[in-house]
This record gives sequence, C-alpha cells and structure tokens, in this order.
Amino acid sequence: MAELTPMMKQYMQIKASTPDCILFFRLGDFYEMFCDDAVLASRELSLTLTTRDRDKDSEDRIPMCGVPYHAAQNYIAKLLNKGYKVAICEQTEDPAQAKGLVNRDVVRIVTPGTLIDDSMLEDTRSNYIGTVYLDDNGASACFCDISTGEINLAGFTGEDAALHVQSELVRYGPSEVIANTAAAKQPEIKSTLTHHLGCLIQIADDCFLPEKTHALFLQHFGADAENRYLMNPHAIYTVGGLLSYLHDTQKTDLSHINQLNLYTSGLFMELDYQTRRNLELTETLRSQDKRGSLLWVLDKTKTAMGGRLMRSWLEKPLLSPAAIKRRLNAVSELSQSAMLRGELLQALKDVGDMERLIGRVVYGNANCRDMAALAASAEPLPEIKLLLKPSKSALLTELSQLDALDDMRALIMAMVCDSPPFSVREGGMIRKGYNEEVDRLRALTENAKEEVASIEAFERERTGIKKLKVSYNKVFGYYIEMPRSRSEQVPDDYIRKQTLVNSERFITDQLKNLESELLTARDRLHEHEYRLYCELRDKIAGMADRIKQTASMLAQLDVLLSLAEVSVKNNYCMPEVDISDTIEIKDGRHPVVEKAQTDALFVPNDTSLNCEDREIAIITGPNMAGKSTYMRQIALIVLMAQIGSFVPAKSAHIGIVDRIFTRVGASDDLSSGQSTFMVEMTEVAVILKNATRSSLLILDEIGRGTSTYDGMAIARAVLEYCADKRLLGAKTLFATHYHELTELETMISSVINLSTSVKKRGDDIIFLRRIVPGKADKSYGVEVAKLAGVPDTVIRRARTILKMLESGVQDKVSVKPEPEDDMQISMDDLGKNEVTERLRSTDLNTLTPIEAMNLLYELKKELGQ
Repeated sequence: MAELTPMMKQYMQIKASTPDCILFFRLGDFYEMFCDDAVLASRELSLTLTTRDRDKDSEDRIPMCGVPYHAAQNYIAKLLNKGYKVAICEQTEDPAQAKGLVNRDVVRIVTPGTLIDDSMLEDTRSNYIGTVYLDDNGASACFCDISTGEINLAGFTGEDAALHVQSELVRYGPSEVIANTAAAKQPEIKSTLTHHLGCLIQIADDCFLPEKTHALFLQHFGADAENRYLMNPHAIYTVGGLLSYLHDTQKTDLSHINQLNLYTSGLFMELDYQTRRNLELTETLRSQDKRGSLLWVLDKTKTAMGGRLMRSWLEKPLLSPAAIKRRLNAVSELSQSAMLRGELLQALKDVGDMERLIGRVVYGNANCRDMAALAASAEPLPEIKLLLKPSKSALLTELSQLDALDDMRALIMAMVCDSPPFSVREGGMIRKGYNEEVDRLRALTENAKEEVASIEAFERERTGIKKLKVSYNKVFGYYIEMPRSRSEQVPDDYIRKQTLVNSERFITDQLKNLESELLTARDRLHEHEYRLYCELRDKIAGMADRIKQTASMLAQLDVLLSLAEVSVKNNYCMPEVDISDTIEIKDGRHPVVEKAQTDALFVPNDTSLNCEDREIAIITGPNMAGKSTYMRQIALIVLMAQIGSFVPAKSAHIGIVDRIFTRVGASDDLSSGQSTFMVEMTEVAVILKNATRSSLLILDEIGRGTSTYDGMAIARAVLEYCADKRLLGAKTLFATHYHELTELETMISSVINLSTSVKKRGDDIIFLRRIVPGKADKSYGVEVAKLAGVPDTVIRRARTILKMLESGVQDKVSVKPEPEDDMQISMDDLGKNEVTERLRSTDLNTLTPIEAMNLLYELKKELGQ
C-alpha cells in the first residue's frame, strides 16, 4: 500500500480515537469522510463516493465523500436517526497562519441524547439522555436534557427496584441510555429499552466506577450535594456516570447542567408503559400522532418551554393534594378573567425558547441571533410582571416575582445590531456607536467600495476601455478584468495574471497596495467584533441561573394559561382533590372523544367509586356501546385532576390515586414469542403485584384469550383478588362479556353492576351511550356483527344457531344450512335501504287512502327494480 500523506496520517490517528463514530473531518468548507466511514456515509446519505488518489492503483485509492459544513446538521441528523454517532473534527487553528499541517481535533461527539442544535430538536419535547445502574443492593436512573441543563434522578431499593426504574424509563422516554451490564441484561429494563423505547443503548461499565463517579459528582455539584446523597450511593453512580460520558463526548463546560431534581417515591403518580399507551396521553395508539391524544386537547401553550412543561406535567401527575390545589387555584383565577388571559397570552407570543438559548450560550455554540432572541424574549417581561401583580392565588403571586432580566436585555441591545448575521466570525454584528475601534475599521472597509469604484473609473478613462471593471476573489484578491479583444490597449504597468476564454485579468501595484490595506482592516474588524462578542457571551453565561429561573416561571405561567383557556372553552369544572378513597364524578365526559366528536353531542355519565361499598364496578353490555370509553374517561379525569387541571364534568371529587393500571386489549408479542393470552396474563400479573389500595384499575375483558370456562375462572379470581381488602382492595372498573360474573354483586358487598344502555328496534340496536345500574341482559354480538357489515347470510345463520344454543340444544348444532326457500328475510335484515327508510319515516295516521295507495305502488315498483 502506498505511503499515507501527512494529512491522512493525521486523519487515521484521530479516527483511531473514535472507532465507534463516523468522523466528520474538517477540510476548508467541507466535512470529509474517508475509508470505511466514506463507504458507509455514501450509502446512508446518498452521497457520491469518490477518491483523492485518481493517479494511484485502484487498490491504493482511499474512498472519500463529503458534505458542506454549513449544511452538516441535516446530514448528522440523518445519521443519528439511523443509529450512528458522529465525531466532529474541526481545524483548531487558522489555516492561513498554520505552519505546515493544520492542527485538528475532535471537538464534540454527537449522539441522539446529546443534541443542542435547534434544527435537530423538537421544540415542545425534551430530549433526554439517561443512565441506569443496577446491582444487588438496588437501582437508580438519571435523565438529563443537556439543551436545557435539566437533570432528574431516581433511586430505588428492594426487590421491585428494577420495575421502578422501568417506570422511570417510560416516563422520560430517553433517546439514548448508558447502562451497566447488570441493568442492560435485567429482563424488564431490557424489554423496555429494546421493544418500547427503541433508543440507542450503550453498555459502559467503566462509566460507573465508584471512585470515578464519586469524584465527578463532588467536583460538579459540590460537598453539600454530596452530603445529601451519601445515603443513596446508586444516585451518585448514575449522575457520575452521566457526567463521565458527557465529559468524554461533549468536551466542553458542563456547568449549565446544575438543576438536579431528586425523585422519591410518593411525589408523582406512576404510570407504566401500557397505561400511557392505552390512555393515549401524549400520542395516539395507532398512528403515534399528537392529534387525538390528551396532550392535543390540553396543550394550547405559546412557548416551546411551556409545551415541554405541559408534557412533563402529564407524565408526572402529583400525589400531594396541597401541590395540586396550588395549581388549581391558579387555573381558577386565570379562568375567571378573559381579559387577563388574553393580555398574558399575547405577551408570551414574543418569548423565545430561553432555556435552550441560554444552554447554547453556556456551551459556546450561540450566535448573535441567539443573543438577539434572548433580548427579544425579555422585552415583554415587565408587562407580564405588571399583569400578574394583583394576583390572589399563591402560585400566580410567586410567578409575579419573576426576574425581568433588564440588565441582560440592556447589555445585548447595546452591542448587537438589529439584524445580526448568522456567523460570529465574519463581522457585521456590532451596533454602530458601541465601540470606536469597530466603527473606525468598519468605515475603512466600507469606504473601500468607493475607493475601488474610484480606481475602476480612473482606469477606464486612462485606457479608454468602457467594459473594464475591478473585481475581487479569494484566489487573486483585487484584479482588473477586460475583454481579450482590448488587451492590446493595456498600459505598461499592468501585470497579466490570468487569461480566460473571453477576458484577461491584470493587477497593478496600486491595486495590490489597496488590497493589503483593506484586507488587513477587514480581518482586524472581524477579529475585534468576535472578541467583543465573546466578552458579551461570557457575561450572559454568568447570568445563566437567573435566566433559567425566569424561563421556568414563564413555562409554568404558559401551562397554567393553557389549562385555564381549555377549561373555559370546553366547560370544565374545578375538581375537589383530597386523600380520601372516593371518586365521585357528575356528568363526566371523555376529554378527547368529546373534542373529536363534531357530528353529535357527547353523552355524559356519572361515576361513584370508593373502597367500601362501591369498590368494584362490573360493566357489561355489547361491544361499541361505550364501555371502554367510559373506563378510560374516568382514568383521564383522575389524571387531569392530579396534574392540576380542571376536568370535563359538572362536578368531581377525586381521592388521590397513586397508580393507574390499564389492561385493555392485547395482541401477540411475536418478538418474544408470546401469545395474546400470555401477554394478557403477564400484564395482569404485573398489575396485581404492584397495585395498592390507592390505585385505580381499568380491566377490559380479562380472560378472553382462552377457553370460556378457563377465561371465566381467571376473570372471577382476579375480581375476587381486587375486592379482597386483605390482598388488595383497590378501586376497579371491570368490563366483561362473562355475564355470570354479575352474580358477584350478591356475593361481595363492595361489587356493583353497571351496564351500557341499549335500545332494541326489531333486530337492530341503538347504542344510547348511557352507563346505568344493573347488568346487561345480553351481549348483542350478532347485532354488532350486522352493524359491522357482516354478510346477511352469515347473520341469519348466526341467529339460528344462537336460538338453538339459548334453547338448550348445545350438544350438536347442525352444520347443514337451511334451504334458501326457508330463509325468510325480515324487514330488519334489509338494513337501511330506501324502502325500509321510507316506511319507517312515514306517518300512517296522516295519509289519505289515495296517498297510501300511491305510496304502496311506488314501493312495489322500487322493490321490483
């Protein structure tokens, strides 16, 4: 193989330090990739694969491809989405000043969990990187959004520690997880990471070495924080492990990551993966869209920060009645004044994403447009403070004390011009009059255009060549260009530099002297502007904690305004929330179905549950009649109340629920080889093992995946377990088609029967969507099949078989179909055709004999056709 050039040797050395990454190697205005990285990138990014060694034998040619540095973020995002990591290698010195090979180094490793560029982040969704540590003594998990500096920590002990970590993984939904080997192999955690989250998983035991993690934790958070966490060493392992990984990949100041929030059991309601999916909290079950979810209904926030906080509140319902009441009082006060809401919402429209803006400032990645956005975000803050000043509720009063950041805005506005450029290296960002030296150098460069124009006019007159012009490029600097046909007229002091097809290019000593002076001035101007910008950036970075605090308060205000606006528009009520075991809802409605249902009014229903005489509600009735909607509606109303939202009801009394469990529908888990019934039973086992007396259980058709008697036996045993206060005693909604189970109402004092109200018309049924006391008389399965469009032949045969089974003829039902002549077609079997519809809509009492005869004649004619 041919000997490598110095640059390729440099590339190979840097690539060896990042073997698990695709290396973006900066060469001028491009990021180049070589060797295997080039082959991979060309395939994944649809780039042209080429080589720098066209003069060499094919086996010695090094593959390469590249992307423009200004468009690199789009290509990096594509690679991250495909599961790759990208190492960014920059030129660490000015190539013009380099002596020999330009120094280069990896300045950052970009991974799915370490994004800070706006173009690769969702505005209203946090992007978490997580660390998970597990050993024989317990488990812990840490989640950090490095774009905002938020870091959340949870530690658990006992045999259920891994299950708690599993819940936290589902709650935060990280894009990337760093885990020790024990955690990565733990079945529940492994299943969540691979099947449910689909995030990038990296096993890195060296990140969690006790001495290393302890030192990093102490260095970053200080001795006070260390003393608070000494009783929870797992917490130090995961936070230290996170810091270790970020130091290795980000290679920058991490002081921005300082909001360490410790989660302890009892702060938030726990919601497992299935419950979040089944209740469609943030996205729909089928299409994974926001539209159609609870978040879609509640999120009317105006800022990106508010959007992220709204999602966070939905994922962390509170367990403290006092904390919930604090939010509810603020929502109540805002809901009572449309004018105040309107003025506050208008002010918030001008607030940018201050959390991520200050993050980029601290990381050194911000430009002057980011600075201008921070200043613009601070402009409405005095007005917001003034509007909130008369507030009565404790939370709004607290928010009225937000820091208006007047000094920050004044600093930025004084220095940064009104329309700053994107780059901070090419000047044009300092306001006129801010700095004398900048003004002087800028005047010199701006006058250069006039100077060049003067020289151009002089040379045209001197040579008599009207098409002569003075131009500039980076290769030749300033030069004189004229048509080739006039090149014989040039003066003797012209020095020929280039001959083109239709023109000639020349330079003169006067032009080169001007070029030297102007280029020096331009470079000095850019250098001076950049130095001033860095000074401003450092000053603003020093205000990071204040800015983040203000951003947090604005986000809270945004969410409270959104909840108030939705409550007024949708006619919600303020719930009463306490530590009782009661759920009392008057005229409750499903918040999402009600919003999506535009062609008819939503039918409200009452709910009354407690842990004494109304603990278990067995719900029977046909499919499509509203059982599942009713059960989900109750769960969503409870959850909404516990995030501090008003609820869709006439009145609501909600006793704190510590966990909501749902067992709704199931399908085969092909990836793990589990049948539908096995999936269902696994979910039931998890629920019964982890539910408490304060939990709410939503169980839909337990036992349907096996034989009738097996399914009924399991369903009854589950019901009895839930009702037994010695074993569980949790509030439970239990939908079933096993009508035999309704007899438990007479056997267990805490069991009640509810059913969906149905109106029968001939062989048709009309769903009234009402939940009423008592049990359903039948399931109306054949009627539902008819509504679904099952062929009439099948429907008629099903009715025949059903009658035989109901009459006790169960030993052997003939498989021979009835003769077609014997299959009398009822009017109801004709469905909703024109004839039956006309008959049903005709009032016979108002028809004259002639009209009746005419109608009969028309109907006969239609049937004949």
